[in-house]
Amino acid sequence: MKKNTAIWPILAGFFVMGFCDIIGTVMNQVKAECALDDVTAGFLPSMIFIWFFLISIPTGILCGKAGRKNTVLLSLCITLAAMLLPLFANAERFWIYFVSFALLGIGNTIIQAALPALMSNVVASDQLTSRISLGQFVKAICAALTPVFVYLTATLLGNWKLLFPLYGFLTLLAALWLLLTRIPDERSQAAADKPQPTTFLSCLAMLGNPFVLAMTIGILFSVGADVGFAVTIPEYLKNVYQVDLDLAGVGPTVYFIAKTIAAALGAAVFAKISAAKCFPWCMGIGLLATLAMFVAPSAGTFLACVFVAALMTANSFGMCMGLALDKAPEKANEITALMVMAIVGGAIVTPVLGFAQSRFGAAGLVSVLSVCVAFLLCLGVFATKSSKKNA
Repeated sequence: MKKNTAIWPILAGFFVMGFCDIIGTVMNQVKAECALDDVTAGFLPSMIFIWFFLISIPTGILCGKAGRKNTVLLSLCITLAAMLLPLFANAERFWIYFVSFALLGIGNTIIQAALPALMSNVVASDQLTSRISLGQFVKAICAALTPVFVYLTATLLGNWKLLFPLYGFLTLLAALWLLLTRIPDERSQAAADKPQPTTFLSCLAMLGNPFVLAMTIGILFSVGADVGFAVTIPEYLKNVYQVDLDLAGVGPTVYFIAKTIAAALGAAVFAKISAAKCFPWCMGIGLLATLAMFVAPSAGTFLACVFVAALMTANSFGMCMGLALDKAPEKANEITALMVMAIVGGAIVTPVLGFAQSRFGAAGLVSVLSVCVAFLLCLGVFATKSSKKNA
């Protein structure tokens, strides 16, 4: 099968990757159905995101031993199980939701670590950033459709939990499509080159590469900025512009729309222009838009700044991962494992945001965002200089 057609089942995997965003949509439904208190319900997101820290590197090792395609198929099987379990959950068996979300987190961690590496099997290294951006666009579509699917299953079918078997069916289709698609096995080439196997130490050793280390830290700040925008937008609208609480909660929609547009644009632009050249310009404009939030005279102007900042910074995740993979494609297992593990580092930003807000008010939130984007700007300059040295 031609390489350009083999990418389609991989992109379907990116859609399944978007299922992790389900927690933000259904947490209130689970909380109401099971009468959970705020503390207990608050552990539900942890069931998903703790696994990014625990099993990212083991996933890289598994990719080296079982192959990237088989590892992705494993993640899809685990996700399928996660989508079936909620049908058996109720107020007396609320723990089933916790098990389901834990399995969803495990499956999502594995697919996030293995899928970009698998994409490198069918895409030229200089096109990886473009294709990863395309995958992020597909993932964003899934995130945007989830609230719609919850609404439709609740109103048309009378039970919001039917969302889970629907996503389970889509997961099964994605798994069968990938299973039946011929993709070059990287282990065949690896056997010819006789490289060292992927191990825990070989993953950590990649941090000794200054470029990979910088891009891994960039993932932390990229996710931190993403979390920061989601927290900052409603708080800033409410506290600075006195926008009604319910209306302020809709504010992040502007950010997510811009992210979706940015992912689509990134897939097209990075196919023609090096991501290293675009990186500093995007982050520079993004930083100016973020700083403009401080002086925005109205809520509308503030949201316009948010839109521009999101449009410019949304591809930072794909650029960091794509550039690192392009730098050392033979170490794709190790690099993706490290970078997915760095996703959990974004959680560090949440308490920092809380501290900044308590000390400096809403302006403290934007200050933290500005620091994240400023670091990404420095990273973009570093990436551009590194690419010129290698030219």
